[in-house]
Formats: sequence, C-alpha cells, structure tokens
Amino acid sequence: MDAQVMSLTCVAGLGVSGTAVARVLAARGEPVVVVEGVEGERQRAVAAELAGLGVEVRFGPMELPEGVTRLVTTGWAPHHPLIAAALEAGVEVVGEVELAWRLRPAQAAPWLALTGTNGKTTVVRMLTSILLAAGRKALAVGNVGVPVVEAVAEPYDVLAVELSSFQLHWSSTLAPHAAAILNLAPDHLDWHGSMEAYAAAKGRIFERAGTVVYNVDDPEASRLAAPYPDKVGFTLLVPKPGQLGVVEDLLVDRAFVPNPAESAEELATLADVRPLAPHNVANALAAAALARTLGVPTDAVRQGLRDFVPDPHRMAHVERVGEVDYVDDSKATNPHAAAAALSSYPSIVWIAGGQLKGADVDDLVRRAAPRLRGAVLLGVDRARIAEALARHAPNVPVVDISAQDTGAMDRVVTEAARLASPGDTVLLSPAGASLDMFANYPARGEAFARAVRGLEAAT
Repeated sequence: MDAQVMSLTCVAGLGVSGTAVARVLAARGEPVVVVEGVEGERQRAVAAELAGLGVEVRFGPMELPEGVTRLVTTGWAPHHPLIAAALEAGVEVVGEVELAWRLRPAQAAPWLALTGTNGKTTVVRMLTSILLAAGRKALAVGNVGVPVVEAVAEPYDVLAVELSSFQLHWSSTLAPHAAAILNLAPDHLDWHGSMEAYAAAKGRIFERAGTVVYNVDDPEASRLAAPYPDKVGFTLLVPKPGQLGVVEDLLVDRAFVPNPAESAEELATLADVRPLAPHNVANALAAAALARTLGVPTDAVRQGLRDFVPDPHRMAHVERVGEVDYVDDSKATNPHAAAAALSSYPSIVWIAGGQLKGADVDDLVRRAAPRLRGAVLLGVDRARIAEALARHAPNVPVVDISAQDTGAMDRVVTEAARLASPGDTVLLSPAGASLDMFANYPARGEAFARAVRGLEAAT
C-alpha cells in the first residue's frame, strides 16, 4: 500500500474545525482517529456521523493513539498533554489551516491572509465584501466562517483568511498571495507564555507572503514587517508613496497606482466606513490594501465598504435612554480592543471586567481617564481594573458588582444609568474575556442589550 494511505492521522477534538478535518481526510481515504475528552450529546452525534465515514472517535483521556504519524490540532497550546506527548514522540503536529494549505488542489484560489490582536473579523468581512463588489467569487474563512480545510476544495476565485496566533503557531508552509498584520498588543499570554512568543507567532504570516501589508501606526506591526522589501503600509495619516492613508475625509491609495511618488487614487470617503471610528478606518484601509494586491478597482473598494454590515457586539448602538447612549462593544475581550472604543467617545460610563488573560490594564486606564465619568466593574478580574482606576482616575466613581448570576448585568446597567448624565455614553467594552460569567462574548452583549431595553421600558 501507498505510504501516505498507511499513515495514521490523529485529530484533536470534535470541534467545528476538528470535525471538518476528519471528514476531509476520510473522504481522501486516509485512516483517521479523533480523540475527544468530552462525551456529551453533541459529541456522540458527531462521532456517529464520522463512524459512518470510517473515522474512529475515542472518548476519555486525551492520550496519543499508537501508530500515529501526524497530529492535527485546531489551536491547542503546546503544553496540552496530548500535544506535548506528540512532540515528545516525534510526531508531526500541524494546525487545520496548515493542513488545508497542504491539501490545496492544483490551480487553487489565492489566499489573502490577515492577523492581528484586534479587528481581524471586521477586516476579513470588509475584504470579502470588497472582493464580491469586484465580481470575485470570494469566501471568508479561517478563524471565522467556513473551516479552511473544507473551503480549499471549492472553486473560489480567492479566499479571505482570518488567522489567529494559535493557528499561525502550528503553521509552517503557508504562502499567501498577500498577508497583513493589523496591530499587535499583549493578548493570549497564558497560551503563548510571553509577548515575544505571541509576536513571533503573528509574524509567521509574513514569512512566505507575496506582499506584506502592515499598519504603519502600530510599532509592533511595523517591526515585524521591516525585514521584507515587498511591503505596503496603511496609516491614518497622509500616506507616503507605497502606503494607503487618509487625506482630509478621503481614503486614498499611493501604493497601487502608476506613479506612487506623484499620484494617488481616491478609494472611499470616511462616510463609507461604518461604524466610523479611527480603528475602523484602519480596518478599511487594511482590507482595501489586501484587495488591491489582486488588482481590485477603486470603485469596488468604495462599494464593498458601503455594502459591509458590521457584526454584532462591535461598538453597536443599542438604545438612547434619557439622553444617554448605550453601546455594546462586548467583542472587546482585551485592553487593546477596549482602548479603540474608549477613544471614540468623549464622555463615558465604562462597564468593564472579565478574564484579563494576563494582560495589563494600567496604560488603558491611564489613557482613558480623562474621558471617564464613572465605571461599573464585573467579572473575575475586576479588582485589577479597580486598582488601575484608583491610580490613574481616583476621582472617577466606581461601582463593584460581585454577583456572578445571570441577573448581574441588570444591576450593572442600572448602576451605569445612575452614574450617567445627559450626553454620556454607557459603554460595555470589557477589556476581558467573558467565560467567567457568560457562555461567550455574544451572550454577554445580548445580556447588556436586554438590560438596556428593560431600563428603557421602566422609564
């Protein structure tokens, strides 16, 4: 038998990507075993489906099966016992994205890949909207949407690929047509172990990219792009030759034009960007730069940005109650993301807290202090935010909500409303993950919205 057919692949877990990997490999006739530590109703149903494809699923201890020659992970950390056992045994460990790259058929669609601490999903969706406006058959994949391992076999013109640091850590041969780093700030340090390791994982996206796209205004993104000669920057300032940027109320291109030293092309106006905030203008420029590497015309950039519909829980206006605006930015699961929202409103009652994942909030609070009119804190790491507020905003009233029950958000919103004055914005931008109290960040945002609407009904 062929050596490839005889090799045994182990897939880590029955999540969406892990299940997709098992299906794809089984369809290729490759032996597959999946190990899964949780045996719930959903997992048993998926296991039954995979059994019909000839895939073995082993529930129980996460142990490496005998005879495995390759382990496919969907983002598990190197210190996980299963991963560590594979590495110790000399078994190759690859991510789902890396496997997808290796399984691409001949004449496969080019990849436009992007990563960053914040803004990835917004940019990949903006990019897809621009590509569709240009008449390209495009799909958003990766850390959002369809698993890449399934999408690569379909006849798309281009794939817009969102990549996390976890996925990049387990990738070694990716060579996208173009790759972008949007920004870089401390995050997932509990997974990577250090900021240096986190940045190194992000930087892998550039290693084999045809064109490097980077945020000129972000020091770490600029540092990671510096070694590469074929690069395009984007900035919120007036762009230099080889960059995209902003001139008055216009987004302009001085990179993909016949004479960058002397000319520029208008891409869109600031009014075409929704929601209009500095970080989202940077997102639009990044999406435009990636699309322009494929020759997408300027009118498609403008139309794609106009067609783009922001995802929920990203600076989403919920209601205005008593001349106070209530904004749901539950997706801000780290300080860097919260900083973008806090810089967008002049007078804020801030709702913050959750799991900080090892990140420091001192700089965030120091910068936001002049805009804060009050703060309501919840979640497991709220004390760390309270300490930062005491240092940098000692005159800002702070309410500590210790409750962990499902009704806690009602009290949070009630206290925020009490602190707010007409013209203020009550901003849920937690700076931390949600899993200490909620199923995920959408559930946290939905709880906030329900509480706000309850507040409105009571007035």
